[in-house]
Amino acid sequence: MAIVQVTIVPLGTGTPSLSEYVAEVHQVLEQSAVSSRIKYQLTPMSTIIEGELDELIAIVRRMHEVPFANGAARVSTTLTIDDRRDKQGTMEQKLLSVEEKLKR
Repeated sequence: MAIVQVTIVPLGTGTPSLSEYVAEVHQVLEQSAVSSRIKYQLTPMSTIIEGELDELIAIVRRMHEVPFANGAARVSTTLTIDDRRDKQGTMEQKLLSVEEKLKR
């Protein structure tokens, strides 16, 4: 299981506001979650997605195309992959691990 952080920034849109683009990209993620076993969390600056790496890469590819389909002239996508193989890692598990250490 992998966890990815993705930030998709449409450029050349003619406006500094990007929330319409973000909403369209997020719809692709919501539809993907219905048909697969991914989990995701939208944050103010990026989106975190958990699942099988091959599936996540394919989803990010579809998400990357959305701003182009909505008129963006350029899209900058940043992807960070956390792919731990020695044990099962989840978004929730990572947060719990830090919270436990904060209680020491």
